[in-house]
Amino acid sequence: MDLETLPVVEFAFPGPLRDQLVAAILSGAKTTTSALVASYEYDGEPLPEAGTRSAVIDSAGRRVAAIELTEVRVVRLADIDLRHAVDEGEGDESVAQWRAGHEEFWHSPEIRAELGADFTVDDDTLVVVKRFRLLSPAAGS
Repeated sequence: MDLETLPVVEFAFPGPLRDQLVAAILSGAKTTTSALVASYEYDGEPLPEAGTRSAVIDSAGRRVAAIELTEVRVVRLADIDLRHAVDEGEGDESVAQWRAGHEEFWHSPEIRAELGADFTVDDDTLVVVKRFRLLSPAAGS
């Protein structure tokens, strides 16, 4: 598989959080991720589909792995389950812990710059939950 021909997928923003998430993907600890439906709508992008393959990039923009989406669902924020929260590989041991961390990210200045200063999430906020499998790390990753 040629990583250079795959579309790129980014986890968080470049920096420590992205580095942590990419390391978790490479170790196999992270097999799910989530994103706001509002972000896809803002960007005018269609929701992803199972079977999609992408190249994961690190904070320096290097392609470090290939992943394939195996499941994509849209759920209310209040309906995120423990399996998804744990499989995000960030060390969360409860849905409440997962939600607190994600709300902090989704209420960050970077997200609010994209979606509006008054953007906020609540129980009814729609979230795209994606399960994926690691296909191959890049040589040297």
